Amino acid sequence: MTSMQEYIEKLRQRKAIARGTAQDADAQHKKGRLTARERVDLLFDPGTFEEIDTLVMPRYEVYPGGKRSRYGDGVVTGFGLINGRRAFVAAQDASVMGGSLGEMHANKIVKAMHMALKYGCPFIAINDSGGARIQEGVDSLGGYARIFDANCEASGVIPQLSLIMGPCAGGAVYSPALTDFIFMTENAYMFITGPEVVRAVMQEDVTQDQLGGGRVHAEESGVSHFLARDDQECLAMARELLSYLPLNNQDDPPYVRPVDDPERRCPELEEIVPVDPTKPYDVRQVITSILDDGRFFEVHALWAQNMVVGFGRLNGYVVGIVANQPMVLAGCIDIKASIKAAHFIRICDTYNVPIITLQDVPGFLPGTNQEYGGIIRNGARMIYAYSEAVVPKLMIILRKSYGGAYCVMSSKGLRGDLLYAWPNAELAVMGAAGAVNILYRNEVKSAPDPEAKRRELVEEYQERFNNPYVAAARGLIDDVIEPRDSRRVLIKALEVTLSKRERHVPRKHGISPS
Repeated sequence: MTSMQEYIEKLRQRKAIARGTAQDADAQHKKGRLTARERVDLLFDPGTFEEIDTLVMPRYEVYPGGKRSRYGDGVVTGFGLINGRRAFVAAQDASVMGGSLGEMHANKIVKAMHMALKYGCPFIAINDSGGARIQEGVDSLGGYARIFDANCEASGVIPQLSLIMGPCAGGAVYSPALTDFIFMTENAYMFITGPEVVRAVMQEDVTQDQLGGGRVHAEESGVSHFLARDDQECLAMARELLSYLPLNNQDDPPYVRPVDDPERRCPELEEIVPVDPTKPYDVRQVITSILDDGRFFEVHALWAQNMVVGFGRLNGYVVGIVANQPMVLAGCIDIKASIKAAHFIRICDTYNVPIITLQDVPGFLPGTNQEYGGIIRNGARMIYAYSEAVVPKLMIILRKSYGGAYCVMSSKGLRGDLLYAWPNAELAVMGAAGAVNILYRNEVKSAPDPEAKRRELVEEYQERFNNPYVAAARGLIDDVIEPRDSRRVLIKALEVTLSKRERHVPRKHGISPS
């Protein structure tokens, strides 16, 4: 009769096969990448990860051509703690048939996703795969479809993160595209069709990096929200992002007892932001001055840089920041900035993160490129996102707020909660100089000294219309504040609005501009 020890030894042998060999690890390390289990160990708090479905195998013992899978079928799934809070993962193992996705591989991923959804925990997918397993044909394609469906079912319910740490090509790219945030390492890539097909069909000669490398998607396409130098940095960034998100849409983001004084003044703001509305400055300095301990976790940092978005804390509470960046395109809103802001606003609203808008915007970017590219419908995305959001919406106008850009960025008309302006702020359809050029063209032209007359009219217009006191008189902003009081005022506003309860008219769902 077989002894218990013999049974245990057979179990250990099977699990050792699932873990792979030292040669498998060396092959991955030579590519500058960690193994699937090394990644999982860095992602989760030490000693907390529990693997599931370790012994899953495909239906085929040997594939055509002699290829074999092994226990686990090329993906590590399970759960553990990240920053002390539960999360689920599926990490593709490139050492097993190139991490290719077959029927059972897909089933493991979908099972982990459904568990994460059922138990209200974030789900992290670590992608490193050669794509569909050709030997399994339509079973592989059906697996991708089930993953996409699970992504859609979990969307807006639990945080979903995709970490691209190797190849991600063909239909596989659509699962990351359906998740909330995408991270890429510099030596990873993702594209619909590879360089060979592009070369044959389009006669374009490109490399993998040029077509779909991490930097391309972080800077050009905006597909990737974060770019990391290597696996270690990518995993650390994912852990940090999760520290700002709740476990699910029914929870509040994690509160951290603050060390920073809620009454702290920020006199440096009066030096950071020039009074001259034409002079640029880095709005990130304003953001870090206001937030607890100067910590700001920026999202989409390399794409659409005329708009800055990201997470921070105010008096221990997580907040989302949306800010115009005067250093890029003078802070104008263009197509990419609209898409970037709208996505981030909806993420914040989904996960109960209050939104703080720092406005310094001369308007929407003009030009045929923008009009032909659809600035109207894309700009409308931001309107829709702000209007739809039911979380606290706070705003400070730092300097200028002109035209339609004023309307779309958390204005009272879009049910902004508490809105403030600095005393130098300009709120109008356009700048005073532009308004004078239109309204008083003939008067300036016929004056003995046209330039002197223009200056006189600009000053008069500025005094009568283009200042925060007109908006304050109409109740369109709630107060005019000193710049140094911005942190203190926002904290007070946040504390009173955290109890906000707002609901929309019942409907199946709205139709966001496409």
